[in-house]
Amino acid sequence: MTNNIKLSKRLKQTASYLPMGANFADIGSDHAYLPCYVCLKDKQAKAIAGEINDGPFQSATQTVREHGLEEVVDVRLGDGLDVLTADEVTQVVIAGMGGALIRSILQKGINKLESVERIIAQPNVDARDVREWFKNNNFIITEETIIEENGHIYEIVVGDRHSGVVYPELSQKQLLFGPLLLENKPEAFYTKWAEEYEKLNRVISQMRLAKHLNSEKLNRFETELRWMEEVLQYDGKSKQ
Repeated sequence: MTNNIKLSKRLKQTASYLPMGANFADIGSDHAYLPCYVCLKDKQAKAIAGEINDGPFQSATQTVREHGLEEVVDVRLGDGLDVLTADEVTQVVIAGMGGALIRSILQKGINKLESVERIIAQPNVDARDVREWFKNNNFIITEETIIEENGHIYEIVVGDRHSGVVYPELSQKQLLFGPLLLENKPEAFYTKWAEEYEKLNRVISQMRLAKHLNSEKLNRFETELRWMEEVLQYDGKSKQ
């Protein structure tokens, strides 16, 4: 039995948003490193590690066994939130997937979320999809982080269940960039959106050459490109 697990920077940051004594599910847990890491550090924490594929499920089971955590980390095989019963956990972690897939998992398993107070999502792409789901399902974005690791940029978005507090409606611009990231703009924020600006600029150029122009989509992309220019030039930052 070993008591040491080394997490990636993005997973360690994701885990940091769990409260002490967390009772949580890690959906798409892979090797169950995150729940084991949390439960080794916090003796009051309990976790369910969900995995849809048998190979990672077996790896997760082995990780839990190696660390002697069978009593506090329950590894389950199943699709998304299907591994849970109603009112079983109070936090949900979904990390390392696309934002559209995270949104789909949350929507499909929405009946399993009634007891959940916090959702911690780490989408690899399309974080806007997660923010839109939070907005439409009474979860307030309370934390956002953007980090760079091994040449990749990751966003982490934390949603807490709405408790009757009046919260301003998020604009499409805030959903794209993140309302809290727009306020703070860490260095990785500029790196990400400089890259996205160049990509979108190329897409727009190609669209303008097409025989059949999708005007609605082009207008949306041009609006988003202007938003990127605005945020990249703010505080003297250049999109170059």
